[in-house]
Amino acid sequence: MSSTPEIVLASRNAKKAAEIDVLLQPYGIHVRPVSDFPNATEVVEDGTSFSENAAKKARQTAKETGLWAIGEDSGICVDALKGAPGIYSARFSGPDATDEKNNQFLQEQLQDVPSAKRTAHYVCHVALADPSGEVRLHVERTCNGVIIREPRGENGFGYDPYFLIREYGKTFGELSPVVKKAISHRARAFGELIPKLLGENLFSQE
Repeated sequence: MSSTPEIVLASRNAKKAAEIDVLLQPYGIHVRPVSDFPNATEVVEDGTSFSENAAKKARQTAKETGLWAIGEDSGICVDALKGAPGIYSARFSGPDATDEKNNQFLQEQLQDVPSAKRTAHYVCHVALADPSGEVRLHVERTCNGVIIREPRGENGFGYDPYFLIREYGKTFGELSPVVKKAISHRARAFGELIPKLLGENLFSQE
């Protein structure tokens, strides 16, 4: 893929866009956030799974921009809450949700749950759509951890300061970007996507 076209990321989350851009830069893939396209409308995330939401984002964004598009949907699933908040992670605490409110609400839900049973996993599902809106690739990966009671670290976003990786003894909020780039759910998903994207020469099939 000597001349890679631009890919639009169907997200207005600046921190998420920055993480993904870092993952794709080494491969010469130029990613533009959907906010660069004033005519692109907000995607209503009304799917019932990470897969459905990611595909909808990719399809709609590709059609509206006329470019290849990446739709990514991710969230945290807590075992003691039967997988919640899941696809509702970004708005767990309500329509005016913020990271702080979501984390506070999560702690309230887990206040009587012992530390050993506060296991959780992050999920990242990525869909790639061609300019016509056809989804050409799907990948999904996870990262296991545990929800601690007090935040640790200033890095990351969302639930990261509360998500402890036992093997490292640190939260996503404490891990360096280099380490997180290697082990996070998002890094693992894109680590699977990129070889497929490069290996199948999708862009040359336009």
